[in-house]
Formats: sequence, C-alpha cells, structure tokens
Amino acid sequence: MEMMRANVYDRAGHCEVTKVPVPEVKPHQVLIKVMSCGICKGADVALAAGGFLAQFPLLNGHEFAGYVCKVGQDVKTLKEGDRVTADNTVLCGDCYYCRKDQPLYCENFYSLGCNGPGGFAEYVVVNADKVFPISDNLSFNEAIFAEPTACAVHSMDRVQVQFGDDVLVYGCGPTGIILIQLLMHSNANRVVVCGPSQDKLDILKKYGCKETILMDRNDPGVHEAKLREIAPKGFDVLVDTTANVDVMESMIKFGKMGAKFMMFAMPHAGAKWAIDPEYWYLHEIQLIPTWAQTHCFGRALEYLESGKVQVKDLVTHEMDLDDYDKGIALAAKGGPGTLKVILHPNYEK
Repeated sequence: MEMMRANVYDRAGHCEVTKVPVPEVKPHQVLIKVMSCGICKGADVALAAGGFLAQFPLLNGHEFAGYVCKVGQDVKTLKEGDRVTADNTVLCGDCYYCRKDQPLYCENFYSLGCNGPGGFAEYVVVNADKVFPISDNLSFNEAIFAEPTACAVHSMDRVQVQFGDDVLVYGCGPTGIILIQLLMHSNANRVVVCGPSQDKLDILKKYGCKETILMDRNDPGVHEAKLREIAPKGFDVLVDTTANVDVMESMIKFGKMGAKFMMFAMPHAGAKWAIDPEYWYLHEIQLIPTWAQTHCFGRALEYLESGKVQVKDLVTHEMDLDDYDKGIALAAKGGPGTLKVILHPNYEK
C-alpha cells in the first residue's frame, strides 16, 4: 500500500504529521499532488479546536493547488500533469435545500479539509467536476486563493452593492483584502477601509485602494473622528472582516438609514453581540451574514487570472508540511507582518 505524509487531527487540539494511505481514485475522480495549501485563520483554527464542521479524525486543508497525477477512468476533461486547484465543496443535490436551488445550505454539506480529507497532505482525491485548471501565469501559491476569492464572490452576490453606494470595511486580513478588491471593482462610489495594521493598509494602497484609515485600538475615538469627518452621513454598506463583536458593535453607528451590515468573517462560537433592536428597527438596517460558497470558483479564477484580484503580497510565510504546528500558530496569532501562511507538502524537482 502506497503511503503519504498528512496532517491528521485525531481529536480537538491534537494533530500530527504522519503516514497514511494514499487515497484511492474512483472512476469520476482525480488524484492531485498538492504543491501548496493555505491555512485559513477562520476555518482551520476553528476546526483545530473542534468547532465549525469538524469530524475526527480529520485531515484538514481546503485551500490547495497542485498537479493532477492520476485520472479516474470516466474522466475525460483532465489529464496527468495538469496544473489545477479545486472547489472543496461536495453537495448531495437531493436534499430539501439542494432541490430549492440553495446548495450552500445542503443538509449533507461535505467539504474537503473540513469534514472530509483535505489538502494538508501529499495527495488529495477530488471529484473531477470540482477541479479547475489554472494557467502557467498563475503560481500554485496564487491559485490557493481561489477558495477565499470564491467566498468573497459569494459575499458580493449576497450584499448587492448598488450604484453610488459608500462602503466602509473594518479589518484587512488576507480574505478581507480580496473582498475589498472586489468591492473596488463593484458599483460602489467609494470604499473606505479601517484596519489596525499599517503594513496591510499599505498593501491595499498598492492594489489601488484610495481611502484607508489606521484603526486606533487604544482610543477608537481617533479613527472614528476621521470617519465622521470624511463621511458625515455615514455609509450605505458596512462590512466586518474582523469577527470581533466589539468592533461590529462600534461599526453600526456609521450606517446610513437603510444600511446593509455584512458579517464576512467567521465569529467565535458562543460569542455574544449586544445590539439595540430599536436602533436597527428604526434605521431599517439589514444584517447579511455570509459564509463559504458554492459554484463561485469559475468567477474567482477569472478575477485571479485577469489580475483584477491580486494576491502575491498576501503570502507572508511558507514552510514544509512538517511545520504545520508552527504554521497554524502563526496564522492564529495574526497581527502585523502575518497574512497568509502556506504549507508545501511537495516541492518542484
């Protein structure tokens, strides 16, 4: 039996890079040799603690790219050697929500790297219809951003920015920076970003964001005064990418009447958010949570391949799969100088 290295959680909080069998390829599947796999601060950190969709034992990693190295007998659209990334979602197509054309709410939702074997391994098996070829112009490190970009595309579908809308975004982690670029290409009149790390705001400036404000965590009144100065009437769309309930609570006052409030980041399980329901009622504020995606990979790759969404500067750390513990600790801590941590189960020869 052929074996491979993989990061395996046998229970919450405990994982080990160990040897496991290389997965078998069914007729409708392909085997991908994983070259790059990104750590998702939201999902992977939550999964490590036993939250989100975790089912143990778990082989995590849902942002991956590599080479097709084996093709099932029924697959005609892919061949060995193809450079690819893959949509991690697997949907049943037959449950109540799938039949209502709401596949994201699939009652049998299956996600490679979340509740099924994922990409923190030398090889991963994927259904061929979920595999997307990438051009030679897109590196494997860039291609792993197809999944977070797809999530951002889904969020754009949900929030429906209107012509002339003023948008305020709090936070600028890697997926937030991707979403902000999509907002910059949208109908928005202006996109203002308030974030706590100047180095990340500088990346956004490099990518064309014209209005950024450094968040003062010690004295929020400083950045809030600047926001009031540049937008006395407030904003039509508020976007939180921090998952911090205190930050979310402080944002509400910057919404115009009828504003939309989008929760883009994954909140911590059990977190409590105190709101004034009368304020929301009288201002007709719309709450729009967004998570994951389905059927958005094609559009995500178009944005990456065209360069409309840039991600090269988001990769701040690269390491071998054996250094998974170090990588997940870096991603969980975050802060200045840390955006996307990428692990390499395999290397180019």
